[in-house]
Amino acid sequence: MSSNTRIHNPGLQRKVCSAEEAARLIQHGDTVGTSGFTGSGYPKIVSLALAEYIEQNHAEGKEFKIKLLTGASTGPELDGALAKANGVSYRAPYNSDPIMRERINKGDTNYFDCHLSHTPGLFRNGALGDLDVAIIEITAIKEDGQLIPATSLGNNQLWLDRAKKVILEVNSWQSPEFEGIHDVWEDRSTFFPKQIINIHKPGDRIGSHYLTVDPEKVIAVVETHAPDRNAPFSPVNDSSKRIAGHLVEFFKHQIKLGRMPENLLPLQSGVGNVANAVMDALDEGSFENLTAYTEVIQDGMLSMLESGKMSVASATAFSLSPEKAMYLNTNAQKFKNKVVLRPQEISNHPGVVRRLGCIAMNGAIEIDIFGNVNSTHVMGTRMMNGIGGSGDFTRNSFISIFMTPSLAKNGAISAIVPMVPKVDHIAQDVQAVVTEQGFADLRGLSPKQRAQVIIENCAHPSYKPLLKEYYKMALEKSAALQTPHFLQEALSWHQNFISKGTMQR
Repeated sequence: MSSNTRIHNPGLQRKVCSAEEAARLIQHGDTVGTSGFTGSGYPKIVSLALAEYIEQNHAEGKEFKIKLLTGASTGPELDGALAKANGVSYRAPYNSDPIMRERINKGDTNYFDCHLSHTPGLFRNGALGDLDVAIIEITAIKEDGQLIPATSLGNNQLWLDRAKKVILEVNSWQSPEFEGIHDVWEDRSTFFPKQIINIHKPGDRIGSHYLTVDPEKVIAVVETHAPDRNAPFSPVNDSSKRIAGHLVEFFKHQIKLGRMPENLLPLQSGVGNVANAVMDALDEGSFENLTAYTEVIQDGMLSMLESGKMSVASATAFSLSPEKAMYLNTNAQKFKNKVVLRPQEISNHPGVVRRLGCIAMNGAIEIDIFGNVNSTHVMGTRMMNGIGGSGDFTRNSFISIFMTPSLAKNGAISAIVPMVPKVDHIAQDVQAVVTEQGFADLRGLSPKQRAQVIIENCAHPSYKPLLKEYYKMALEKSAALQTPHFLQEALSWHQNFISKGTMQR
């Protein structure tokens, strides 16, 4: 029996075992659902032990792979370790781990990419199969068996409900002060969720502070003491500052026109350095009493909550640099009444996003002159990351904004292109584009008008003449068409840039 004060239920105390023992309860071919969302709240040591167990089986000539379902991306101890062991036959719904990315692009792992709000419904309706094992990180087990969640909720309650067997990883590194920060609510309808989500403000609570599990399904409880491992953010550079500046000026202009309230509308911000720079700019700006209804809380948003610029933030996970993660863990009480963590089905719920009128701000790999966005693939074929929750917010927000530096690969590639080779967000869902060069408000514009505004406002000066020349050729070839393209030239654009680093005419 464990002496760990985080495990207060006697029945579950008796199920404490080592990570190695727990890993051996998982079998080849199992579908495994884990906690974890953007490097937060994922299992740390059972997954490492499972990767070692898989490697042992492979060394003995035995096939061993699992199907892996999560909330979103996880950490190197989970996605990275299992991918290194070549132990995953199928992965869903989101990945950004570099080793897993290579497995997916090599064809070792089948990858199903879908909108994060859709994953629970797809699973409930049988599209993703049955769940054999759930491995869920928590911070503690209460005496009555309720579970205190960690730094993400993702699909945790769904996996706990539907798994045939459950492994709990109790992480004593996570602050006990996280108790009460969560709002666990799940629509357990057999088919598509039917209940009304009664959220009218970002801080509204509709559920419980705790996860629940049938103790008869728990086959192992493993103790660990390890931090979440998110990658650090790059220092805010001039490009990111300029993007943030254009956004701030746009917001001020909209307020002046009476199109937004002075405290804006609930903010949704994607993951990354540019998004973090935008939060820094808002923190330093004149806006007050901001709110957020988003997927993840990053460094900049945490700073805004602490400074008082932001009054409340709703999300499904934290996505913090190592320094900020440590700071949050030791100062969790500061943020307890300012943060609500929800299941991803609720944090990304299209109906709630539409009701609240969120301002969606997401990143892109590239954007074409008509406003179509590629956010997942290089050259249309090589996966960089999943679509995540950007689509959940983009199609349902008050205004959808996509942000990217105008140049990539140290200036060798333009992020504004004639035609994206992979469309993740269609032009009808993209209402504004911003680069360090400027802001393009696309609302109400025809395709031809969009092309002119995007090229003029957002393209880098080094590539603007080429884009203008392309558009002129497209007009000459198909001026009478609604969306003029010179397809041969558009399709060769990427190949010429990627292979030679310059446009070959």
